[in-house]
Amino acid sequence: CVEAKIGVGGCCAHVARVVPAPTRFSSKGDHMNRIEIETKLNDDRTWLLNTYTQLSETQLFGDLTPSEHDPSNYWSALDHLAHLALIERNFASMIRKHIGGAKNPVGLTHDDSGAPRTRDQIMASVHAMTEEWQREHHGKSLSEVVALGASARAVTLQLLSELTDEQLNEVLPGAPWADGTIGGVLAANADHGRMHWKWAKDAGVHEH
Repeated sequence: CVEAKIGVGGCCAHVARVVPAPTRFSSKGDHMNRIEIETKLNDDRTWLLNTYTQLSETQLFGDLTPSEHDPSNYWSALDHLAHLALIERNFASMIRKHIGGAKNPVGLTHDDSGAPRTRDQIMASVHAMTEEWQREHHGKSLSEVVALGASARAVTLQLLSELTDEQLNEVLPGAPWADGTIGGVLAANADHGRMHWKWAKDAGVHEH
């Protein structure tokens, strides 16, 4: 995150560990095209759902990782899954702002007035945002969280259908994810899911 990289809109607090970009380019060495983007999103979504359906109730709902906003509050594996929907919607919102002419669509390093934001300010904002979302959806069932993600994915796919090939290759100003292009940011939603699963696994989800 910076997660969502801070996305601030974005994301987690993972700021600079945000969404990695292992697949920023296509097999031809160019930016990913819409077919590659949609395929990646679909394949990784299927993998993620299959992975979560193999978990027990205890593994899904058990305390797993401490919140970076309030260490006394723990996230469950399902909280990590639900979090993906927040970032996915934020990414889509940033892209629509850019297409609409906004000068600061990501809002990461500067506020809307153009004033620079310190790393501490960015992180505090990101942590508070993700915490609010986590508390709102904490305790929801796997089915409910999957529906939450499906709704966010629908927003992404609708946006993808509206963007031209040229727009997919445009740079999203201020975006630190993937290769910084609109298409790369959309595809980064897939990597984001795998990243959170890795954190859940490293935190011992299979030991619950």
